[in-house]
Amino acid sequence: MLKVVFDTNVYISAFISPGSRAEDAYLLAVDGKIKLYTSVAILTETAKKLREKFLWDDVKITAALKQISKVATVLKPVNRLNVLSDAPDNRVLECAKEAGAYLIVTGDKHLLDLKQYEGIGITRIAGFLYSFKI
Repeated sequence: MLKVVFDTNVYISAFISPGSRAEDAYLLAVDGKIKLYTSVAILTETAKKLREKFLWDDVKITAALKQISKVATVLKPVNRLNVLSDAPDNRVLECAKEAGAYLIVTGDKHLLDLKQYEGIGITRIAGFLYSFKI
């Protein structure tokens, strides 16, 4: 099964915009069509963004994180990477490497500019969904 790591922006779009392409991507994991991995750092960053940018309260954030944790395998990568200048981007790479992921799905320009990292592909949501003909 395809092992995938979603960046924070994919989770946020999925929860903020029902019916969006990000939600379509997330539902592939919910439906068991992909094996989704995340990390404590990615979940922490997701919570921070939902609180600061979208003014979600703790109850709503906790519910979203619990939902993600039921769908995704949550990792605690031990090896730290310092590939990109933005620390959260490095946490995504760490998670993907630890998971042995095939793909990182993101909207982040810095990650997308890499195109791949140690054999792990990096793509936008649209490209990811295209492979599933959604």
